[in-house]
Amino acid sequence: MLTFFKKYRLFAIVMGCISTIIIVSFYYALKQEDALPVYQPDNFNPELVDASIQHVRKYHVIKDFKLINQNGDTITQDTYKNKIYVTDFFFTTCQTICPVMTKNMALVQKEILDDDDVMLLSHSVTPEIDTVAQLKRYAIEKGVNDKKWNLVTGDKKQIYDLARKSYLAVKSTGDDDYGMIHTENFILVDKEKRVRGTYDGTNEEAIQKLLKDIKILKASYE
Repeated sequence: MLTFFKKYRLFAIVMGCISTIIIVSFYYALKQEDALPVYQPDNFNPELVDASIQHVRKYHVIKDFKLINQNGDTITQDTYKNKIYVTDFFFTTCQTICPVMTKNMALVQKEILDDDDVMLLSHSVTPEIDTVAQLKRYAIEKGVNDKKWNLVTGDKKQIYDLARKSYLAVKSTGDDDYGMIHTENFILVDKEKRVRGTYDGTNEEAIQKLLKDIKILKASYE
């Protein structure tokens, strides 16, 4: 019996090593399959991207910003430092897609309420109308949690540039006053300020996909 084991010991060791390699390979293959892509400007519909960056294929990140939220507080990149966040563009007087988007963002808020790694950010595309007081009224009406979700207003050009050159989320009206036609898109941003996904903020299935992708993105940092 001992002779038998000695005879096949090398074979067993080799097969054990091969099995380990196969298992590890399958693990990383499945892990890679779950990994979210990093989106670049050239991955988006050109209508949503400023002409100056439509050719960019790598290293795209969200630019620094300085805006004011519903409480009159200054909101910058530092507010979202080392955070995953979901962002969109809206305006408080919108009667079409905004109410649905806001309702669905509130659903996302509910799911991430106790998660310190994830936050929300909504930009007004009509900052001349959406004052701090107006945003506060809207926030109270829609159940916005101030610790998780910032509704922001500020300089219109800055918001336009963020929308067209960073988040790639709105269309331009083509006028000289930084006119914006916001879309239903929710944008998922990682801790490195990179775009990791876009989702139809009016679609329940897309919202479930967003919530799933948030979990995948969180797991990638573990």
